[in-house]
Amino acid sequence: SESTWLRTEREIYLRIKNLWTDPCLAFKGPKPSISSNSQSPQFAATMAVGWKPLLPLIAVSALFIYEEWVSSPSCKRVPSPNLHGHEPNQDHPDDLKVMMVANLLLLGSEAGYFNLLFRDYYLSRFFTNSFRTLKPDMLLVLGDISARGYKLPNSKYISVIHQFQRVVGPFLGLPLHVVLGDRDIGECDKLSSDLVSWVSGRFPGLDSAGCGAFEIGNVSFVSLNAVALLCGNNELRFSVEKVVESESMDFQMGSELEGMDENGRVRKKVYEFGWRENAMSSGSGPVLLLHFPLSQTVAAANYDRSRSSSILDGRGRVGTGPYNLLHKLPPNATEYIFQALKPRIVFSAHTQEFHDHFHPDGTREVTVPAMTWNARDDPGFVVAIFRRNKGEKYMGAVQQSHEVVLATPSSTNQPAP
Repeated sequence: SESTWLRTEREIYLRIKNLWTDPCLAFKGPKPSISSNSQSPQFAATMAVGWKPLLPLIAVSALFIYEEWVSSPSCKRVPSPNLHGHEPNQDHPDDLKVMMVANLLLLGSEAGYFNLLFRDYYLSRFFTNSFRTLKPDMLLVLGDISARGYKLPNSKYISVIHQFQRVVGPFLGLPLHVVLGDRDIGECDKLSSDLVSWVSGRFPGLDSAGCGAFEIGNVSFVSLNAVALLCGNNELRFSVEKVVESESMDFQMGSELEGMDENGRVRKKVYEFGWRENAMSSGSGPVLLLHFPLSQTVAAANYDRSRSSSILDGRGRVGTGPYNLLHKLPPNATEYIFQALKPRIVFSAHTQEFHDHFHPDGTREVTVPAMTWNARDDPGFVVAIFRRNKGEKYMGAVQQSHEVVLATPSSTNQPAP
């Protein structure tokens, strides 16, 4: 009857109202009395009309769930083979957990509405959720913060730095170090010492040549201006080599104070840089931070061939135009760094892809993927865990006590809307 339909519609309305105010009340109380004619077309139409107010709630809830899912990191551990299966079950409070990102390719004031409303928004959410989930102790950015910073006047470059500060959000309260990339300061033909000095002054811990050295916990870091090392004879390259020499001498002198060699003699200082045998053992130096990868015996074949063929031939369309993705430091510069610094582990970027490589002397190099949907479908980053007082247990040597975790959004292979 008509009165039965009206009573049923009123009960459905009251339950929908309770669902908005208190979901628990929506399913309490007596069941609505539905007559045998409830399956009639009129009753079906009434039910459809009754559920229409729920559609906005369902749409908003679905959007919220998707937003949390797409901006939450999904981590995969990439342990060193030297662990021999003895991986720690949980992190120790004294471990140093460093989040490393690269290739943000921010546009600053030149960013369009799509970048501001979607890409930058989801990138900021990704940083926030990663900070909340992983609780890192430090943030390292391995270059290319800007998509075309070297082309911008200083007034517009400032907008890129402000955009970077908005994106990283809570990480500004942590120790932060930025390595300069070729999109930040230009390639060899556009490299300017004035621009490098100006950009370096906007980030903590960098000297006028774009290099830096610092220590946090018991881990020493050295960052070099790899763009200057890639170029020929220029003032910046000489400045970077002076930094390498200075850090080499500091680490060698520090090694002398720690003990004596196997024959009971004090370790000899090596002041001449060149190609002389370094008194330090391989892997006993600092953590090395670069934008360009070091020279490897295996080049493009190491990269995932399922990616676009444009990456394999060394060029890809990234952000604002064609981009040489296979730039790396030449063999002589690589040997120079290995001989001088004996790095504990090397972290580089630029290629847009994650890559884990061991050099002939056993030095591990990890290439950090791009942290932007503007460069690849599944942006990611790396979390390096440097373990204290656990190196002998898990790695066999303190200077090798590190573990790498690769992180990507939960929506792997799905770009942000």
